[in-house]
Amino acid sequence: MLPVERHRRIVAELSQFKFVTTDDLTALLGVSHETVRRDLAQLERRGELTRVHGGATSPEALVGEEAPFSERSGAMAEEKRAIGQVAATFIEPGQTIIIDVGTTALEVARALPADHAGVIATPSLLVAAEVSTRPRVEVLVSGGRLRAGDLACSNAHAVEFFSNLRADAVFVGSGGIAPYGLTDFHLDEVATKRAMLTNASHRYVLADSSKFGRTAAHRVCDLSGFDTLLTDQDCPQELHTAISRNRGTIVVA
Repeated sequence: MLPVERHRRIVAELSQFKFVTTDDLTALLGVSHETVRRDLAQLERRGELTRVHGGATSPEALVGEEAPFSERSGAMAEEKRAIGQVAATFIEPGQTIIIDVGTTALEVARALPADHAGVIATPSLLVAAEVSTRPRVEVLVSGGRLRAGDLACSNAHAVEFFSNLRADAVFVGSGGIAPYGLTDFHLDEVATKRAMLTNASHRYVLADSSKFGRTAAHRVCDLSGFDTLLTDQDCPQELHTAISRNRGTIVVA
């Protein structure tokens, strides 16, 4: 297949799905990963796509950098609080639960009853501080390099911690969610999220409606990588269909 035809097919895929992985393009085009990477680099220089970790996305799909924690904590506060309260109803006494970093994840911790008993593991110092006020909760913190604002821990220490922890449920934050999967802004924290999701019996994603159709720079997983989306509004039809196709469920606060 000539390069011009490969480029046309790549752009056509992006116009339909907004995101494509390098593996998908390798299979679609019948060429090597190196050829795909060269094609993506050429198309990016022409402004027809933007390369991201694991593939490429259409230029208009990217959302740029994540807003500061202080700004995000005040945005959609009621919606995030409602999501946190719904999430807490899925947590039973005596369970081992993982709560991720982020403003909505923090609302999950805040929604736990004062007399809740169980184990809460987290890479977030903010979540750890919140649940430490409950005398019957055992708090486990992953350790690792600390990111300011969210006070999030990441790196190999955090990945190893969650790789060795079996949890009853995990509540993972999101930078964006779209038919091609879950994405995040911080590369170091992607591996941590994947370890959390791999080792939990029930996998919940926390995403307020502002995250629908958005793409952060780094892909965490596709839509089969979690079980339930917890949100404040029903999803756009394309996303709803894609989640259902991957046997996921949607719970609206």
